Amino acid sequence: MNKIRNFFWLCSGANKDLLVKSPTEASKYAGIGATVFFTGIFASLAGYYALYTVFDLVLAAILAGLIWGTMIFNLDRYIVSSMRKKETLISELKMAAPRIILAILIAIIISKPLEMKVFEKEINSELIIMNLENQQIRENIVKSRYQGEMETLKVEISSLNNEVLDKTNSRDTLRRIAQKEADGTGGTMRRNAGSIYRIKKADADQVEKELEGMRAVNNTLIAEKQFRMATLSQNLQSEIVGMEASSLNGLAARMEALNRLTLSSNAIWVANWFILLLFIATESAPVLVKLLSPKGSYDYELETVEYKSKADNLRERANINKLIKIKTKGMPVFEKEYIDKQLEIGLASGSKF
Repeated sequence: MNKIRNFFWLCSGANKDLLVKSPTEASKYAGIGATVFFTGIFASLAGYYALYTVFDLVLAAILAGLIWGTMIFNLDRYIVSSMRKKETLISELKMAAPRIILAILIAIIISKPLEMKVFEKEINSELIIMNLENQQIRENIVKSRYQGEMETLKVEISSLNNEVLDKTNSRDTLRRIAQKEADGTGGTMRRNAGSIYRIKKADADQVEKELEGMRAVNNTLIAEKQFRMATLSQNLQSEIVGMEASSLNGLAARMEALNRLTLSSNAIWVANWFILLLFIATESAPVLVKLLSPKGSYDYELETVEYKSKADNLRERANINKLIKIKTKGMPVFEKEYIDKQLEIGLASGSKF
């Protein structure tokens, strides 16, 4: 049990020797360390899933997930261990604000791959729809390359057929006129008007010859255009059949699918936000615990150690200044005064000169 507690103390970034002197703080820092540790575990899982989705390589994803989780663990450990209790809440909030913002950012990054894993079945179904839509778009693009020429050919074929139809109607009209002239129901209204009938019959026969010539020419042109349309249609079908099936399955596609699901389903939208808030709460918990908890014995012990370290450092610098002053006794007065002034400034501020 002590080994587990000591491990979580290590995860929290706390000083073990000081915690031994502050038994009342032991449980608090063990809990903080456990939170930091499990946040690193979640980060490793998220990193593994994200990298596996991209590269589809298990060993590489495991290695990358471990590296990512270790980095997040180390960052969280640093955030928690670098926080110090202040005398006022305002001072603590100023100190904690950047750390809380960073914790929220980390939580968002960690939660997204795990959200995609939680909704994996729904995302897979949405990806099928997205692939079908993408395939249809690609087919439409291919069809648009052929559609213009095919529509032009259809118009030209229709125009050629209309020419033949118009000429046929003209011939039929002239035949009816000649027939009415022959039976006395039209024209001169006299039966067997031979000369006039022959003239009108000749006009009809002339148009008949023109019609036959037009049919021969137009039918040839129509056949050529129909053959061209058949060739275009065959090429279009061959290109569509040869087109590779759409395979949207990467990380970006899954994020897009999850976004579409959250927009179309209130249940998934709510669940998605709950997962995100859970990770934000988990990631922010160590910082919030240190922020909200009262100043304890561990904090006083830590202040004492840090104060002693600063005092020792100050004493050491004072000794160095003393030695320098002894060595500068023989210097001119203005140089000695300048050095003494700089030594005093360095001793007071700790700055380098």
